[in-house]
Amino acid sequence: MKQRVYLDHAATTPIVPEAREAMVRAMEAWANPSSPHAEGRAARAILEQSRKTIAQVLGWRHAVIFTSGASESVEIAAHRAKIAGRAHGATEHPIVGHAMGPTSHVIPVTPDGLIDEAALDRILDDGPALIAIQQVNNETGVIQPLDRLTPKIREAGSLLLSDCAQSANKLALPDADFIAACGHKLGGPPGVGVLLVRDLATLAAVGGQEQGYRRGTQDAPSASSFAAAVAARPYDMDRLNRLRARLEDGVRAQGGQVIAENSPRIPTIGAISMPGASNAALLVQFDLAGIAVSAGSACSSGKMKKSAVLEAMGVDQAMADGFLRISFGPSTSEADVDAFLTEWQKIAGRDQSCAA
Repeated sequence: MKQRVYLDHAATTPIVPEAREAMVRAMEAWANPSSPHAEGRAARAILEQSRKTIAQVLGWRHAVIFTSGASESVEIAAHRAKIAGRAHGATEHPIVGHAMGPTSHVIPVTPDGLIDEAALDRILDDGPALIAIQQVNNETGVIQPLDRLTPKIREAGSLLLSDCAQSANKLALPDADFIAACGHKLGGPPGVGVLLVRDLATLAAVGGQEQGYRRGTQDAPSASSFAAAVAARPYDMDRLNRLRARLEDGVRAQGGQVIAENSPRIPTIGAISMPGASNAALLVQFDLAGIAVSAGSACSSGKMKKSAVLEAMGVDQAMADGFLRISFGPSTSEADVDAFLTEWQKIAGRDQSCAA
């Protein structure tokens, strides 16, 4: 049977061997980490070492709260940050707008996918707020200029929440007040994430586990696996940047377009379009050819409607209809990219023949 090509790492990337081995080892310490007996203390030691490893490798000097994933991390910060207002970028992952609530101000973006800074300034003038701006967009790969935005957010007395699910362990973390990240985007297991908190005094506690900031039995094996994935540092960003350039050159050669091609973008995500095509049909054709790609966030792509991210950027309908997200991981090879481009060329050729 022909081996499939997986180009949907932005949804979930395969677990790296180090993470799998760490989880199996940690399962030997099966007790509840909150129990005071020897078995519980052994599990607690694994949990705390995992917390320390994640902080050290990511360069984070503040609190680390384990969660079930980036979505829960976002929800904790959005619901419990000790500040009155709420605002979020127009191209955030769908969970962010949901968690921030219906009264949250939406910060528009420019056609290149970057936050409209004049609009942000107006929102900051309205008073202190929790401002949610992702580091890297999950559909286009656009990198927001958080180094420039963070100081003005702080000067206004506001707090920054940054979704770093696509960037943690790939780019240096921003100096945000709250950072959400998860294991399954970077070679760890699904079902575990972290909320990094700059100052716990800015977050309302609820009692229970995780220093009183999350209730529920802690999952030491998953935390250990997450930490092992982070420590493995599997991403060679220079190599992945070359792969994305190879992909995009091939797409353009067949009449395709690259979305936000002039914006700063992470090498692991390529947003492309075959204008006039149907992305639903494209997904089926690539899947039948043994190639896994997506048409946006895994949380919403099944709906097969126009991407809210592309809509916020003002991308025209024909380009949005033919949109695909191609995303790379540590295992992606030139052969994978070439297999995609071979099928892309076949589809483009058929479409051109039909048009003629």
